[in-house]
Amino acid sequence: MDTAEMWRLAPSKLIAILRGVRPDEVGAIADVLLQAGFPAVEVPLNSPDPFTSIEIAVRRTEGMSARLIGAGTVLDAEDVARVASAGGNLIVSPNMDPSVVAAARQRGMACFPGVFTPTEAHAAIRAGATGLKFFPASQLGPAGIKAIRATLPPETSICAVGGVGPKDFAAYRAAGVEGFGLGSSLYAPGATADTVKAAAIASINAYQ
Repeated sequence: MDTAEMWRLAPSKLIAILRGVRPDEVGAIADVLLQAGFPAVEVPLNSPDPFTSIEIAVRRTEGMSARLIGAGTVLDAEDVARVASAGGNLIVSPNMDPSVVAAARQRGMACFPGVFTPTEAHAAIRAGATGLKFFPASQLGPAGIKAIRATLPPETSICAVGGVGPKDFAAYRAAGVEGFGLGSSLYAPGATADTVKAAAIASINAYQ
């Protein structure tokens, strides 16, 4: 199954953002996220030793046919290659850089570039993005995203990231948002696997 199909078929389109996670803790945290039903786990590249953490998280998915594991805060094509070498199949960026999207898609990786305007959103679609990451979503709000959504192809997958948590899901989904990236509401440095598990289960329940 290719990465775009993995995302399309995911029953709960939630991306776990593990900013600041360490290699010694990522395995247990990835386990509880995957068991809870998260289809995607992102280790931002400004985390400690992120490529080692990605390798560890990828190993946790062995035998699982539909999971996206990779990096966030990806700013250049060289880092796309390093994520691929670590076994990752997911690239998330804060911005829309065509070279990053192209590098990801050439490797068959799912790619969610950050967008904020109609111009950026349409450029990302033309570049071949798997989906759009509206960021920071809380600044646009459901009404702003809905207005931009009306200009996009109906099949476009939209994620809201930044200042959006489970309590906001209903309003954003009514505006045409399909997925969400969850950071501090799910994980903060030092959080235990048990804490993350409880937050993950609550997030899945809120989404469904």
